[in-house]
Amino acid sequence: MGRSTLLSVEFDAIGAERGRDNEVGEMRRVLNAFLQFIENDKSESFIIAATNNPGILDKALFRRFYDVLYYNLPERDQIVQLIKNRMGTFIGIYSLDALAEKSHSLSHSDICQACDDAIRDTILEGKNKTSKETLLNMLKDRLDGQIL
Repeated sequence: MGRSTLLSVEFDAIGAERGRDNEVGEMRRVLNAFLQFIENDKSESFIIAATNNPGILDKALFRRFYDVLYYNLPERDQIVQLIKNRMGTFIGIYSLDALAEKSHSLSHSDICQACDDAIRDTILEGKNKTSKETLLNMLKDRLDGQIL
């Protein structure tokens, strides 16, 4: 049999723990069918799943995957480097340390989106450098949108 790969992003949509208060019977059946599929699969296929909410996944899923990788939120130095890389020539002359401290609970994706939004606003304003305030506001927007 040939090799194939199944990639599932937002895996928590089908892999949420059975027995949760908001469980839908149909999703439980989908999860059970998927667990059986993995259990009985004899092919050389790769199954890759991704989630931002590993805590809600059914524990039976973890037993059926050979490797489980966790990616933590970026640390301060990583945040500074990420902002520098993403902003490129649009970054103004200001310290990124305070911005990194305020961004400590944001994901890589959130920080990238905030930088992209700051660049967009800078271009729309007809400027070529993003102000610290613009970038800070975009980061705050991401923080305000978090579900904690």
